[in-house]
Amino acid sequence: MKRNLLRGALVTAVAAIALALPAGSLYYEYKGGASCARCHEIRKNYDAWHASSHRDVACGACHGEITTLDAGFHLGNLRRLVQHVRQGFTDPVRLGTRDIPRLMERCRGCHGQEFAQWQSGAHSATYRRLFLDQKHNRQRLLMDDCLRCHGMHFEGGIRDLVAPLNARGPWRLLRPELADQPAIPCLSCHQVHREGELMPRAASGIEKSAAQSAAQSSAKQELLRPSVALFDRREQKHFSADLLPLPVMRDGARALKISPDTRQALCYQCHAPEASSLAGSGDDRTPVGVHEGLSCLACHLKHGMQTRASCATCHPRLSNCGLDVEKMDTTFVNTASGHNIHFVKCADCHPKGIPKKRV
Repeated sequence: MKRNLLRGALVTAVAAIALALPAGSLYYEYKGGASCARCHEIRKNYDAWHASSHRDVACGACHGEITTLDAGFHLGNLRRLVQHVRQGFTDPVRLGTRDIPRLMERCRGCHGQEFAQWQSGAHSATYRRLFLDQKHNRQRLLMDDCLRCHGMHFEGGIRDLVAPLNARGPWRLLRPELADQPAIPCLSCHQVHREGELMPRAASGIEKSAAQSAAQSSAKQELLRPSVALFDRREQKHFSADLLPLPVMRDGARALKISPDTRQALCYQCHAPEASSLAGSGDDRTPVGVHEGLSCLACHLKHGMQTRASCATCHPRLSNCGLDVEKMDTTFVNTASGHNIHFVKCADCHPKGIPKKRV
């Protein structure tokens, strides 16, 4: 009898949990997300989404729906619902480290080409690749500032992620489940709820009017999308690229010309010079010499960072010297070259004097 009662109680408990888990999700999903706005702690996010370029995408399309099979997703919603009822929220609702991969799959669903480019580039590096790199860790001590660029959404400090914090190793991740998770996800450089207009949908054939053609022409295209923004882990918020400063740089004692391209202000937040402001110091790659004044994005693709077509974009096959610019001794051809493509000057290859331009 006792055993049957115990089994009955266990079945009842399991059934209660199974019913309770989706309860929070059902509450938030009701009326296409409008019920989310009833909670003061979510209202700010809801209002931002309602004015963003994603406002025609339902909340559930990115944050998951009641049919989602991930129990952790429903448990999170139930926890937030209980906290709301108890008025236990002390901080704004934020995405956790474990929520990032799930949300990125939603990004991939609509932005497949951009996702593929990002995935094939250096910015898709995983926590394992960045923090268990033996060569790097022997040369530079891991510290909290590493997370400013390589782990913006990680909840905690470097002591919560890697051990030991010395130059000897062997190093291991204290959160092994993050080993293959990207450390620089889409949300590092994009604010999903950023205010902006809906992206125009391309019309076809006769439906495409002259006005639409003009709006989609190169001269009318946006240079900077409103979503481009840096996520600052200290402030736990995004800052639009047009609010970020471009540094004042020097090439020796000379003031360096920098492209006014607003987008590269985002690049400079991680690829920054040292306090000396000298070009090429620290992680800076500001072009000097023959490429002075060019924007980062003149050569680097936005998401994949590939530079394969960069020379051909601006140069004819032959240079003023009569040589193929894509075969010159620079790091474009060979990474071991002494002529870094960012800093190469005419005099580097012509120490006896720069030849006159061919007519």
